Amino acid sequence: MLERLFTELGPWNWVVLGLVLMIFEVAAPGIFFLWFGIAAITGLAILFAEALGLTWQIQVIIFLVLSVIAVFIGRKLIGATDAVSDEPLLNRRAEQMVGLVVTLEEATVNGRGRARVGDSLWRVNGPDLAAGTRVRITAVDHGILVVEAA
Repeated sequence: MLERLFTELGPWNWVVLGLVLMIFEVAAPGIFFLWFGIAAITGLAILFAEALGLTWQIQVIIFLVLSVIAVFIGRKLIGATDAVSDEPLLNRRAEQMVGLVVTLEEATVNGRGRARVGDSLWRVNGPDLAAGTRVRITAVDHGILVVEAA
């Protein structure tokens, strides 16, 4: 049945597949189907090279090779997400607080307490200190602020 599909439609099935994949690209987030859609333009190449008498198996191999090539070219064109940001702590709220001096809201007992940072209370780890003591945030450990006496 698959062979019949490929032989009856000829190169146009690749063009249709390419268009369908590009339509999926519009509906799906990211740039994923685009490269396979471009590779499916194999149909246009096969349309002009029909005289070669390529079997459907060779057409699939050409599609797969062109898909891999299109993905690699696409990654080069779009670039990797390894770009250095000018705001590396933008979405790391706790890490932005390192270096701030804040006041303990609750005394630290056995190394644990709470400090007020802005309008929020944060759990802190540090030496045992009384409530109201000014502390400096030195690090963040899994969302818990590490403090020392200021």
